Amino acid sequence: MGKAKKTRKFAEVKRLLSPKDIDQKVSSAMFFKYNTQLGPPYQVLVDTNFINFSIKNKIDLVKGMMDCLYAECTPCITDCVMAELEKLGQKYRVALKVAKGNRVGGQKYRVALKVDKKYCVVLKVGKDPRIARIPCTHKGTYADDCLCERVRQHKCYIVATCDKDLRRRIRKIPGVPIMYLSQHRYSIERLPEATIGGAPRT
Repeated sequence: MGKAKKTRKFAEVKRLLSPKDIDQKVSSAMFFKYNTQLGPPYQVLVDTNFINFSIKNKIDLVKGMMDCLYAECTPCITDCVMAELEKLGQKYRVALKVAKGNRVGGQKYRVALKVDKKYCVVLKVGKDPRIARIPCTHKGTYADDCLCERVRQHKCYIVATCDKDLRRRIRKIPGVPIMYLSQHRYSIERLPEATIGGAPRT
């Protein structure tokens, strides 16, 4: 015996969605799928492995970001990323020096506090004024959770990472562009203005 054929019901009434059915809260920064809070100078949250791969490919963080986005960029490094780099030990000491903003053979910069009026965030400028440090207030030092939560709260960041799992998590958050390394240069994903200027399309 075969399966009984299911007859199609005609003139069915479509179920209407009530406001209670909608779980996702849309950020006020989103205009359809376009994030209105993003704009130059871009603030780029940098992950641990992004710094490591940049050093392996001999790319300067700030210069590579400016070549990709054709605009002024500020790499932002959270306390969790710094803690991960410190835990990795001697093998990643060059990445730690880059993250701290030490310049080899150059002058050292003073540490100062800078208040960003646009986003109301206190940035701790390290020895290199081009790289900003962002203090973390949560428990633990797992950088992936830290970056995801910060991007959920404030949609004014681009996330720079080469980690596939973190990229998959960030893609679920609407309006957050992802910067990554491909073919020895930085590429951007989900940023419409970047492709106008000639940045590599993905």
